[in-house]
Amino acid sequence: MAEKINNKNVLFNPFSKNNPVIVQVLGICSVLAVTVKLEPAIVMGISVIAVLAFSNVIISLIRNTIPTNIRIIVQLVVVAGLVAIVDQLLKAYTYDVSKQLSVFIGLIITNCILMGRLEAFAMANKPWPSFLDGIGNGIGYTIILIIVGFFRELLGSGTLLGFQVVPQWCYDHGYVNNGLMILPPMALIVVACIICVHRLYNKDLQEE
Repeated sequence: MAEKINNKNVLFNPFSKNNPVIVQVLGICSVLAVTVKLEPAIVMGISVIAVLAFSNVIISLIRNTIPTNIRIIVQLVVVAGLVAIVDQLLKAYTYDVSKQLSVFIGLIITNCILMGRLEAFAMANKPWPSFLDGIGNGIGYTIILIIVGFFRELLGSGTLLGFQVVPQWCYDHGYVNNGLMILPPMALIVVACIICVHRLYNKDLQEE
């Protein structure tokens, strides 16, 4: 029997206290890959929320019928099916963003946040808490993507969502976009800064 859980904590803890990226350090690869611009970061986040929430529900519904020795294969098949649907929807309605995300939508299948939540939570809990867990962890992941994408696009390109934010007079007076911000290592540095700030405000997460 699964322990009685607090649905509020399941939904909201991944936003900060148990964030999958800055606390559990999962999903870092996609943070590096899709945050040069804010728009693909947002679309990637929404895609992960959808896949994570519905895969959690599906696995939770069939968890008692899945043979233990093939549970990972079943989880991968469910996630792969949902990712294929998301990929086709993006190509149909946001083709330009789909091209920017390229293979990274397909790589949601191997995102360790998804596999971790399916194995650790959905396999042991009912559909509604599993749905909330998927939504919470997806939003927690998306929050970090948006923060990283915001700073990388603003400082690296002077734009946000493709619109010019840094006024022309700044460039006329010598301002130059920081080209380092569009390189993958800067995503790690921005994430490290977020982790540092997060630890400062969450003393219980600091190592002794």
